[in-house]
Amino acid sequence: MAGLYFDQFDVGHVFQHATTRTVTEADNLLATVLSMNPQPLHLDFEFAAGTEFGKPLVNSTFTLALVIGLSVQETTLGTTIGNLGMKEITFPRPVFAGDTIHVETRVVSKRVSRSRPTAGIVEFEHRGINQRGETVCVCLRSAFMKRAPEAAPAGA
Repeated sequence: MAGLYFDQFDVGHVFQHATTRTVTEADNLLATVLSMNPQPLHLDFEFAAGTEFGKPLVNSTFTLALVIGLSVQETTLGTTIGNLGMKEITFPRPVFAGDTIHVETRVVSKRVSRSRPTAGIVEFEHRGINQRGETVCVCLRSAFMKRAPEAAPAGA
C-alpha cells in the first residue's frame, strides 16, 4: 500500500508527485461526453477556432479529476476512507490537448475525527502545473483518512 495513514502526514509538507500525464484529445472528448456536457468549447474545433483560445479547451472537470488522481499514489492510495469535500477550486490557466500536467500537494491541516477516533481528516491543497510551469488548477480537498493501526485508540 503506497498511501500514508493520517498519522504520517505533517502539516506543511509538500509532495512533488512523480507521475505526470499528457492530456490527449481523446481524454477531453471522453470526459466531456461521459459527463453529458454539450459545451462546444470542448467538442467543436470549428467553434473553438473562433474563440480567444483558437482551439478546444480541456474540460475543467477532467483537469480537476486528473490533478487529484495524480496525487493519490503517494498520499491516499488504500488509506483513504473517502473524500469529504473540495473547495476553492480554481483554473488560473486553460489546459489544451498536448499539455503535460504534474502535481504538487501541500498538507494544509489535519485533525483526529471527533466521531471516529480510528480516523482523521486531512486537508490537502493540490496544484496542477503544466509543462511551461503555469498553474492550471488549484483545489483544497478534505479527505477522511484511516489512522495507523498502532496509533488508533485501543478498543476503538
